[in-house]
Amino acid sequence: MSLEGQSKGVDLPALQEHLCGLWSRKEQEELRQVLASSLSKMQEPLAGLLDVLEGCLTVQKGKSTILNQFILTEFMRWRTNNPQASLNGLREEGRLRLQQKALGLLTDSHPRYMDPLLEIYQLSSLKRPVLLEHVDFLHDCCCFKEALIFGVKVELQKDLDMEKMCVPLILLDKLSLVELYVRDHPDLQQRLVKLLDSWCEPNFNIQTLLSRYPNMVLSKHQRDQIQPKLLIKHVFRLMEKFCIDPGLCSNSVYKRKLYSLRFLMYKTFGEKSMSEENWRDHVQAMIEGNTELQVQLVQLLVKHCSLKTAAQWAAHYNLPRNRLPLGVWDKIQSLSPKQLEIHAVSGPPESWTPLQSDQQKYYQLPLPRENVYFVETLDEVEQCRETVLKPGGVVGMDMEWRAGFGTVSSQHVALIQLAVQDRVFLLDLCAHAISHHSSTVNFIRALLSDKNILKLGYGMSGDLRSLVSMWPELREEPMKMEGVLDLLHVHQKLQRCWSGNKRCRSVEVSEGPAEKGLSLLVQQVLGKPLNKTEQLSNWERRPLRTSQLRYAATDAYCLLDVYLVLSRDSKAFGLPEDLRSIPSVQQAKSREEKKPKEKNKQSKRREARQKVNEPHSLDDCIKVNSKYEGPTITPPELRVVCDNMLQDLGRFLRCLGVDVKMLEDSDDHKVAAELARAEGRVILTAGQPYQTLRSQVGEGRCLTLDCSEKARDQAVHVLRHFHVHLTPADIFSRCQGKKEREKEGERGDENRETFHRHAKTFRGKPSQIFPTAIYTLCECVCVYDSCFWGQSDILTDKLSAPEQSLKHRRYVCVWESASEKVNVRIIESVLVGET
Repeated sequence: MSLEGQSKGVDLPALQEHLCGLWSRKEQEELRQVLASSLSKMQEPLAGLLDVLEGCLTVQKGKSTILNQFILTEFMRWRTNNPQASLNGLREEGRLRLQQKALGLLTDSHPRYMDPLLEIYQLSSLKRPVLLEHVDFLHDCCCFKEALIFGVKVELQKDLDMEKMCVPLILLDKLSLVELYVRDHPDLQQRLVKLLDSWCEPNFNIQTLLSRYPNMVLSKHQRDQIQPKLLIKHVFRLMEKFCIDPGLCSNSVYKRKLYSLRFLMYKTFGEKSMSEENWRDHVQAMIEGNTELQVQLVQLLVKHCSLKTAAQWAAHYNLPRNRLPLGVWDKIQSLSPKQLEIHAVSGPPESWTPLQSDQQKYYQLPLPRENVYFVETLDEVEQCRETVLKPGGVVGMDMEWRAGFGTVSSQHVALIQLAVQDRVFLLDLCAHAISHHSSTVNFIRALLSDKNILKLGYGMSGDLRSLVSMWPELREEPMKMEGVLDLLHVHQKLQRCWSGNKRCRSVEVSEGPAEKGLSLLVQQVLGKPLNKTEQLSNWERRPLRTSQLRYAATDAYCLLDVYLVLSRDSKAFGLPEDLRSIPSVQQAKSREEKKPKEKNKQSKRREARQKVNEPHSLDDCIKVNSKYEGPTITPPELRVVCDNMLQDLGRFLRCLGVDVKMLEDSDDHKVAAELARAEGRVILTAGQPYQTLRSQVGEGRCLTLDCSEKARDQAVHVLRHFHVHLTPADIFSRCQGKKEREKEGERGDENRETFHRHAKTFRGKPSQIFPTAIYTLCECVCVYDSCFWGQSDILTDKLSAPEQSLKHRRYVCVWESASEKVNVRIIESVLVGET
């Protein structure tokens, strides 16, 4: 059927114009009637449908995806009353012609109507070589997504090259589609996980892989997704999802354990928040049988601990001499066999009463040892049940499990803590007598579903996930949780209230790492934080140490004290009188509520784009209203550390005189928190790291920015937020080049005058060559009759300025050392204003 004229009773060009007109006017009811009438008049509706779809693509010029989907939907509805419109009554030649034409439409990158075309024209019935040829054609056209979806729809996975189909989509951050491709194919799942693991090899070169796809351009976000840390996360997630043997993913397992080993070294010898006994338990379990990790441990001990300790561990694992760091082998030779033994941390028996220093620093459990019961028999479970399941009671609830450093298996709860007014019960789920017994499971089920007993927790969703993974009965027969108050949500509301109220209660931030989570809530409400030294201890060891028992009991009992203080004077904390009214989960909003919000977001984006296009002056950066209640400060008084995602912003702020430190690309985000705490700086970050960094510094010491904005607009936001008073004298005042020039004395003054003299006579010649003697230590920037010294990359716009525009706009001369040229550049008005 051709488009050049009438075809079998229907004028196709006129019909297509009419359909597009109705669609653009949103007259859908009349569109349905016209479609039904036209299809009924066609002698070959299947062929006519394809011509209509092709014609709409031509008329609408790429905007017909939704219209074609609408047409296909209406055709399916019309066909229910007209069953004769099918391929069954056609000859083989006619059927094949229509199917080939339908395949052509799938090439136009419209996967939304792939399913209807597959069903109407029975494309799955085509011979496999034809289908495979079409997949190859889509792939050659760089329609990687469409090729994969089509291959899945017609079930070609076993005949296709998995790596060829999946690698482009992984690079384009479409891993969810790749997971769809390997679903129900265990062999492909295993190959996918092994492929991702191979990308975690030390010698893997992403550029070599990208060279196979010269037409593919990856964004910064897509490149970031191929970094080893994110790949390892995907590998571990897929290993658990597809039940893959960790032995097949040696690279990811090794790197995960190495990252965990470094984390444990930092917690123990850097932050000093983990005891050496806990550290030793985790390290021995992690590196057992892995020589590479054992070598890494010795290297880290040399760096963070002592040569003697490194020698003891090297001798313990009998590491070869050629793998040891400098000095370790000599240390081994100098120590006696007894000195080389790794001894357990010895000391007097632990007392239930903590050290005096800990009593002054941390919240203390107000119960004696005899009021903490370790439950490990069914009789003790029954006694606990009788005490806890009392109507009208309040129960603090917490759970502990061994941290799984570098492991794949899900965590199993080792201890359940239940605190009531005068005692605490510790249910030992490592005891075989009670761990999986129906009495224990039914007791916890009854407690969580009793609406007459208030259960207090903090971040209970994670605890319950671990509990369900251990007790499948809770998944097979889900319970209805009632009477549960998660103090995490109360804490979030408290934080929002305090951050918006300058008269909020102050919190003393102690030395060392900043408090977070439950410890921060306890500090804010009760005055002292929790001692979290045993948080990452081995909770599966038996018997538990006294410090572990005290920690476990304290974690549950503090919930009672926090709830008591908050409920007594909730208004002082900005909370509702009934804490139970605070929702534990966010209620789903209706579409009617979402649409105005979405429209509001779009209007805000438009306003933001308009503001970006408007010129910013110095006054715009100063005279603004802000939620920040602090005093007006000068740029040198603002001390910040920029995350490695905001390096352009850091250079921009340094240009304006702000005291800036920037993270390198290889630095971990936690380095920003360390610098902020050590030097009293404010963290500037963006995206996901904000939540983590925010919890590691004091309130108001971490600001998140929109990484999609230009550095100029981010800088304006920072200046407004902190009430920075910016003057022309501050611009380039912190440039290293200027300081060095001041130290140069007379020689620097002569060079400055020389450059200044040349710059005054320089008018609109973008490539005029100046004497090489002008360049000494650093690059030179001149603005009319004021000369600044600094790096050329501080400029926000490096495009050469047209000669005619220089008569009306302020400009700068930049000395470029590589080419020994001075180029004219327009500088943004936010830096120097308009002339």
